[in-house]
Amino acid sequence: MAESLIVVCPHCHAPNRLPAGRLADGGSCGKCKSALFRGEPLELDANSFESHVSRSDVPVLVDFWAPWCGPCRAMAPAFAEAARQLEPEIRLAKLNTEEEQQLAARFGIRSIPTLVLFRKGQEIARQSGAMDAGSLMRWVRSQA
Repeated sequence: MAESLIVVCPHCHAPNRLPAGRLADGGSCGKCKSALFRGEPLELDANSFESHVSRSDVPVLVDFWAPWCGPCRAMAPAFAEAARQLEPEIRLAKLNTEEEQQLAARFGIRSIPTLVLFRKGQEIARQSGAMDAGSLMRWVRSQA
């Protein structure tokens, strides 16, 4: 039997089982029928964060940011470009630390932007500071 991965839907946040060999094909959610990959960063809140980070077999890179942060806003286009190039191998998501202060505190976010890479619910890498798209993708690929 072929290995399968759990991929969480970016729309309804339902877990979906997808054959590992078909990850590049994308697929659609069994619950809401939406595409499982959009090629753009996913906006997370406390509830969707837990679904995506804890349940997904696909590594999740979370950008902890705030709307008032100049470097965060400057890095946003690079993060979006990285999402287009790294999905479906890695899911890119953003978490607004102003709206989710408890979650930011839980992960000890002291400066923003801070990128945290999770695999199967565990933090595997962290990087603070803005990066251009090329640097961001090289860093993520070296960690994942």
